[in-house]
Amino acid sequence: MTAAAEPSTAPSRLAQLVGTSRPLSWVNTAYPFGAAYLLAGGGVDLRLVLGVLWFLVPYNLLMYGVNDVFDYESDVRNPRKGGVEGIVLDRRVHRLTLWAAGVLNVPFVVALVVLGDSASTAVLAVSVFAVVAYSAPWLRFKERPFLDSLTSSTHFVSPACFGLALAGGSPTREALAALAGFFLWGVASHAFGAVQDIRADREADIASVGTWLGAAGTVRLALASYVAAGLLLATTGWPAALSALLVLPYAVNVAAYLSVRDDDCERAHGGWRRFLWLNYVTGFLLTQLLIWLTW
Repeated sequence: MTAAAEPSTAPSRLAQLVGTSRPLSWVNTAYPFGAAYLLAGGGVDLRLVLGVLWFLVPYNLLMYGVNDVFDYESDVRNPRKGGVEGIVLDRRVHRLTLWAAGVLNVPFVVALVVLGDSASTAVLAVSVFAVVAYSAPWLRFKERPFLDSLTSSTHFVSPACFGLALAGGSPTREALAALAGFFLWGVASHAFGAVQDIRADREADIASVGTWLGAAGTVRLALASYVAAGLLLATTGWPAALSALLVLPYAVNVAAYLSVRDDDCERAHGGWRRFLWLNYVTGFLLTQLLIWLTW
């Protein structure tokens, strides 16, 4: 193999590190933090900048990089891996990935602890623990049915909770309803994502909410969670309650797979790909709503 094609060369290592952090998903964690921080009364200051930068890249490298290292054996057998939905991380960069995740995250975490208080630090601790516990050996929450969906949702809701705590915002009834709705939204999304991998996970002896409930049962759980999320968001008052409408495309998307069977679970992959792009449309519309709320 020539030097240009060697996977372990410096450019290739960098590409692997960037790829394992899932660039398509960076905004899904940075956005909730930034939006919650500003809505809770925070300003454009050092805490906002550090928080957004951390949740944008290092946090995602920790979350997905650790997952790709310890899921390598199943990833090489998963036909979905190799694109925007996750790379197959070369064995030769596993150690580098773990080191990079630690080195890049520690300074941000320390700085945010120093700049925060006991409440924000407690939320930060939960967030970091959930990220590591999902994939790390011995804990492996991702292989514990239902806990997998709850932990995955925590990955995306905890940045918003941290933004609220770091800004010193008070948890009003409307804020709690919004966070609870967002959490159920995350549970639904993870559960639906597990459907397409049911056969592969069973063959690899990996447990998940999907392998536990089966394809149709998991789709029903996802649909019910989306509906419950919408109902909670509808209680947040005008005009925030308009966010409940943003759940509808997700509910329609998963409803199309209510009849999916375990032996053709891969059919749900089409719905998952639509889900990935729905996130960007939803993010744009949510941004317009947030602008309206802050005027």
